[in-house]
Amino acid sequence: MRILILGGTKFVGPHVVRGLAARGHEITVFHRGVTETELPEGVHHIHGDFASFATHLDQLKRLSPEVVLDMVPFREEDARRVKAFAGVARRVVVISSQDVYRAFGRLWRTELGAPDPVPLTEDSPLREQLSDAGLDYNKTAIEQAVINDPNLPATILRLPATHGPGDDKHRLFPYIKRMDDGRPAILLDEAYAGWRWSRGYVEDVAHAIALAVTDERAAGRIYNVAYSETLSEAEWVTAIARVNRSNPRLEAGIARRSNVSEVIALPSDQLPPSLRRDMLDFTQQYQVDSSRIRRELGYSEIVPFDEALRRTIAWERANPPEQILPENFDYAAEDTALAARQKPAR
Repeated sequence: MRILILGGTKFVGPHVVRGLAARGHEITVFHRGVTETELPEGVHHIHGDFASFATHLDQLKRLSPEVVLDMVPFREEDARRVKAFAGVARRVVVISSQDVYRAFGRLWRTELGAPDPVPLTEDSPLREQLSDAGLDYNKTAIEQAVINDPNLPATILRLPATHGPGDDKHRLFPYIKRMDDGRPAILLDEAYAGWRWSRGYVEDVAHAIALAVTDERAAGRIYNVAYSETLSEAEWVTAIARVNRSNPRLEAGIARRSNVSEVIALPSDQLPPSLRRDMLDFTQQYQVDSSRIRRELGYSEIVPFDEALRRTIAWERANPPEQILPENFDYAAEDTALAARQKPAR
């Protein structure tokens, strides 16, 4: 097929492009040219600014794409990009996020009410309040604009908290750093320790997107993408520590320091400020059901769980954040919290 990808040069995107190229599809990537990641030979690049997307539309339509994949819709008006291909493309695929659910608002205390039941399905209630991400971030409005368009069938993919090489949020880094620094234990806010959050590995998520792009059965459908098992934060940290300990490629010195064996949950008021999570309401679990895409499109992970963690750990270790705030790693305060926990009650 002829596939036009809007964005696609960061984190998840290159894996999508490589996967589609490996299947023999004709791919054009429209992007700003700021991130010229290594993509397969034969992938066509068109450079342009999304702020002036309309000026590139005629050129992109002349490509006669059969499917248009928008990796980077952000604001409500961004839905116009794919809708402009009505009469040209057979269908469009739009990347959304699992933060569209009302449960996300419950978690952040922006939507009042009792916790929504989990697991969240594609039919669970959506949130009504905008997030505080700024710049009118509104994936919910984007979804509603494209999924009901009778002129152009759309597929929506709601992505999870995604880890892996290239994760600019460095989701695993705080844990890896503490392990490498030889901390005796990883401290968690006790409410956070039991909270479940659906996650996914970057290559697996990209595989799900590629399936949705190439399978006509995805037209008009909305899919959650996530691991089938949702770990609590304490279970997640334990899994990271287990895989980290079993890595034969670790240097001996790092391996000795990284042998964290305990995850300790404490009340928020007994933790250093950087480890407190009381701004969130963890009575709202965030377990998401991904059975629809597995059942309808035959999706399953392509990278074993431990290998996915191993690759992520290696990348986080080799690519730490540019700025590491010392107050986020106040080991003296963490030692004080550990010591207070170990004192016998009077």
